Amino acid sequence: MPHADERSSLMAGRYLSLESFRRSGVGVRTPIWFAVAPGDGARTLYVYSTADSGKAKRIRREGRVRIAACDMRGAISGAWFEARAAVVDGAEADLAMRLLDRKYWPWKQMLGLFARFSSRGRVVIAIRDVAG
Repeated sequence: MPHADERSSLMAGRYLSLESFRRSGVGVRTPIWFAVAPGDGARTLYVYSTADSGKAKRIRREGRVRIAACDMRGAISGAWFEARAAVVDGAEADLAMRLLDRKYWPWKQMLGLFARFSSRGRVVIAIRDVAG
């Protein structure tokens, strides 16, 4: 099991490698931005994606994921953690987007401007029960 300092390093980073799984069991890794949910001991993380992305489809089908600290290109720099993921909406999704907006200011806002011209919807994914 990963040590507490590895988990702290994961939470303090700017990028996260999210590994979701195809039906065949093969993992697909994606570097993503994330925000830590306040007040739950950093046991929940939030990410966002386009609604039709492969990771969103895989998570809707099966919520098992693994996460690890990484750089912006996806090079792993820490231990892997098992977790569960699910698409969320409503107040929880609104909170997640505010947390992501704050953490990645002004880059997320700039990307948001481009997204307004796209017909692809967005989803928020909660990654829960991060072991460690």
